[in-house]
Amino acid sequence: MAQHDYNIANQGFPAFRTDLNNALSAIQTTNSGTSRPTGAVAGQLWLDTTSATTPTLKYYDGADDISLATIDHSANTVNWLDSTVSITGLSTTATGTVLTLSDSASTSTVNLIIDNQKEIRFRETTANGTNYVALKAPASLSADLTFTLPTADGTNGQVLSTNGSGVLSFITPASGISWQSSVKTSGFTAVAGEGYFCNTTSSAFTVTLPATPSAGNQVAVVDYAGTFDTNAITISPNGNKIEGATASLQLKGEREGVLLVYIDSTQGWLATSGINEGTDALEPITYPIDFLVIAGGASGGASYYAGGGGAGGYRTSTQTVGVGTAITITVGDGGATTTEINGGSGTQGSNGSNSSISGSGLTTITSTGGGGGGSNNFPNALNGGSGGGSATTTGTGGSGNTPSTSPSQGNNGGSSASNSPNGMGCGGGGAGSVGANKNTISGYAGDGGSGTASSITGSSVTRAGGGGGGASSLGGATGAGSATGGGGAGSFTGAGSAGTANTGGGGGGASYQNDNGGAGGKGVVILSMPSGFFSGTTTGTPTESTSGGNKILVFNGSGSYTT
Repeated sequence: MAQHDYNIANQGFPAFRTDLNNALSAIQTTNSGTSRPTGAVAGQLWLDTTSATTPTLKYYDGADDISLATIDHSANTVNWLDSTVSITGLSTTATGTVLTLSDSASTSTVNLIIDNQKEIRFRETTANGTNYVALKAPASLSADLTFTLPTADGTNGQVLSTNGSGVLSFITPASGISWQSSVKTSGFTAVAGEGYFCNTTSSAFTVTLPATPSAGNQVAVVDYAGTFDTNAITISPNGNKIEGATASLQLKGEREGVLLVYIDSTQGWLATSGINEGTDALEPITYPIDFLVIAGGASGGASYYAGGGGAGGYRTSTQTVGVGTAITITVGDGGATTTEINGGSGTQGSNGSNSSISGSGLTTITSTGGGGGGSNNFPNALNGGSGGGSATTTGTGGSGNTPSTSPSQGNNGGSSASNSPNGMGCGGGGAGSVGANKNTISGYAGDGGSGTASSITGSSVTRAGGGGGGASSLGGATGAGSATGGGGAGSFTGAGSAGTANTGGGGGGASYQNDNGGAGGKGVVILSMPSGFFSGTTTGTPTESTSGGNKILVFNGSGSYTT
């Protein structure tokens, strides 16, 4: 390998001969070297041997070296460095010619590009004429579109079908329903083109439609034993749609049947015919939810011999919901701690806040906050879900079940029938019973009304108890009123106890001058539903648990649940 400046200078014979042989050697080796030959001129080719095993053929244009190809000595191949190759002038009369495009590199591709909406033409035999079948692209495309052919031929009568992503396969076109002789008694995934006899005598189950349907696919389902009315069949769209929505639907009419046809991704599967179906063979799925709605409890009165706060209203409801119902849940706060603001004359307790559930198609359930307890110079208690207890003198307990509901959401607070002895307050009303009056014989303040037990969470819990009345020996009393069900006890020395959070319990009444009334307990809203229907769509971070076959949601603060 050699290079030469191709300038033969005047010289003696031996030197001339050597110079000439060097020039001829440079020609023989394509001007090989690790740099451009000295004195190179425009148009000169030279071989860059920087890499001994894969030298690069270069063309000098008078200013720059242009790399044309690399020569692989090991593979005995030439790799042209310009990736765009135009082939022009192929003879249209050539015979026995095959044009093959290939690329030995496994990580790259070679594409045959036909620009400007030109055609690939397949011409008939010359003897028959010059007609042809052509393939060409549309005038405008929003994106590249590639069709991938099947890996094998189809069977007689099959047609090409796309999966929606350009992958083609051979399928058998819909030509009626192939009814399956085996009766289905448990959940299964249907196959396009098949009909099924479904027996729900033992239990309800789900038919899951095909995951990747094509337009025109059909599935039929029929009630085998006349039991869809007691154990409904659920039809799952399997990630697609039925009648334009992604929710599962049901067949729940006796001897009901339906033929479903897939149309497109917008509407999905449509019921094209049915038997014994009424207005629409496919019906929305519904299920029951049990609700427990407890409002915030009231605070007890402040200062002398105050009354206990009433419990928050306590209501239950069972309602049927459909898929997609948004249920708004409001959890009421308990009445704030009552502080003395009247120079020792006493301050009434504060009412609790309402709790509620509401939503489209639901009957709104509102539980009213408990009524505040009475105080020394303001002995009459406040009305509420359960009424507050009156204070020392001849005061009147607050009315419970205000506003009135059926069943009743609460009870009245206790009343002071006598001013002797005067050192005792009365109990706030609870969900289970009225607040007790002060006991002028024993000298004890009135107990808070009892709460009500519920097993909605799977175990029995008593909530919404009234607050106990406050008392003081300085007023001739023997003891303060007690409380259960989350209510706060009244005080015999000092501030009344607070109601337990998220029970709706009333706060206890204060003992003596400048003592605070106990705060009411915050309310709670609890939902219980069949676990299989739980959607998982919530706000407000409720506490989730499972009891038996039910999913339990405990809302200690406001939020929502979408069925």
